Amino acid sequence: MNEVDRYFQDATRWRDESEALRAILLDAGLGEALKWGKPTYTHASGNICQIQKMKEVMTLLFFKGALLDDDGTLEFPGENSRIGKRMRFQSSDDVVSQEASVRKHVAKAKQLEEDGTEVEPDRALELPEELAALLADDEDLNTAFDALTPGRQRSWALYISGAKKTETRQTRAQSAAPKILAGKGFMDG
Repeated sequence: MNEVDRYFQDATRWRDESEALRAILLDAGLGEALKWGKPTYTHASGNICQIQKMKEVMTLLFFKGALLDDDGTLEFPGENSRIGKRMRFQSSDDVVSQEASVRKHVAKAKQLEEDGTEVEPDRALELPEELAALLADDEDLNTAFDALTPGRQRSWALYISGAKKTETRQTRAQSAAPKILAGKGFMDG
């Protein structure tokens, strides 16, 4: 028994739903592996989708979901998500009723992998004014911020702009400076 089979056999939550979804994905010709601790489905050496079990819902996350034709079944996992989109299931009946959409999205995702299509994320970054002012006043800090990956830049912008009060945004921007100078994003240690 391989590790993916063991994952499904040992499941206590969403077992029937995930097995029904697995059958559809395998029937669609996808490869299967356990990645990041979750069943992940592949094609043409690329990740297509992943079954994710949560407390209230089971989802099928499409890694390049932003490029799929949305028939009303796809959603971004969070307000700051830009690339992956997911389908939600709360019962085996949901899996059955959405099978046609699953197959349609899988077929399109497979074609994207075969074509080598990459998702071009929106790199536009709106900096909170507190961070922008700090960067404008400190050339070394500005250079260090520009050297960060787009994801790290975005993490700082989201963290700082997430505060409601101006004073808190200013404090967050000030406390971010040493980490930015060290080449770190908000989530880095």
